[in-house]
Amino acid sequence: MTRVKGGTVTRARRKKVLKKAKGYFGSKHRLYKTAQEQLFHSGNYSFRDRKKNKGNFRKLWITRINAACRINDISYSKFIDGLNKAGIEINRKMLSEIAISAPEEFTNIVNIAKDALNGKGVKEVKAQTTETKKEKETKSETTDLNSKTVAELKELAKSKGIENYTSMKKAELIDALKRAE
Repeated sequence: MTRVKGGTVTRARRKKVLKKAKGYFGSKHRLYKTAQEQLFHSGNYSFRDRKKNKGNFRKLWITRINAACRINDISYSKFIDGLNKAGIEINRKMLSEIAISAPEEFTNIVNIAKDALNGKGVKEVKAQTTETKKEKETKSETTDLNSKTVAELKELAKSKGIENYTSMKKAELIDALKRAE
C-alpha cells in the first residue's frame, strides 16, 4: 500500500491558525507553534473578560448613579436603600440611563427614595398604587361596557333599576350605567 502524506490537510490547518493570529506582535503571527500558543491564551483571555465585562458595566452604572445621587444630596447606598423601602424595583442600568438622559425624572425617583427613608413615602407610594389600580379598574369597566352589545347593556340597566332603558341608544346606556355606579 502506498504511503499517504497529509501535506494539504496539515498546511490548511496551519494556515487557519496563522490567519486567526494575523495582527499579533512579533513571531506570534509568523510561526505556527507560537501562533497556536498565543491563540490558546487569547481564547482564555476572551472567556475570562466576557465574564469580567458584566462586573465592569455594573461598576460603571453604580458610578453614574452615585454621581447623580450626590447632585441630589444623597449617597448611593441610602438611595438604593430608599428604593428598596419604597418597593421600587428598577435595575442599575436603567437608573444610570435615566440619570444621564432625564435628570429631572431621576430627581423624582430620588425624592421618592428620600421619602421612603423618612418613613412617609411608603404609605404614599402604596396609596398611589391603589389609586392607579382603581383608575385601571374604572378604565377596564368602561372598555367592558363598550365591548358589550346593546342587549347586554339593557339587561345590566334593568338589573340596576335604570328607567327608560328600552328607548336608549348604546352611548346613552353606557353613560347611565356609569352614573348608576
